[in-house]
Amino acid sequence: MKLWLVLLAGGLLTYLTRLSFIALFGRQEMPDLVQRGLRFVPPAVLSAIIFQELLVPGGQFDFSLHNFRLLAGLAAGFIAWRFRQPLLVILVGMAVLLLLTLIP
Repeated sequence: MKLWLVLLAGGLLTYLTRLSFIALFGRQEMPDLVQRGLRFVPPAVLSAIIFQELLVPGGQFDFSLHNFRLLAGLAAGFIAWRFRQPLLVILVGMAVLLLLTLIP
């Protein structure tokens, strides 16, 4: 029962937070500076999540050749830069990670 209350409270707080933004800026124009700044929020959040997983696996900073996630991420990053095909990026990243974990 306690878990359900926490889930409901979290959902309600998330909903109210988003609703407040819509209610505040829904009927008026946002300043140019705010609009430009909000464009960078999704890439910043995604980068924070991805780089945390690539550089700090298991809670410790690992910038070595034994960090297979980092190597797979670098391969995927190269493919993303070169070909700009999201499905290919995912496939190459997963394949490199799988191959590196299977090789002793």
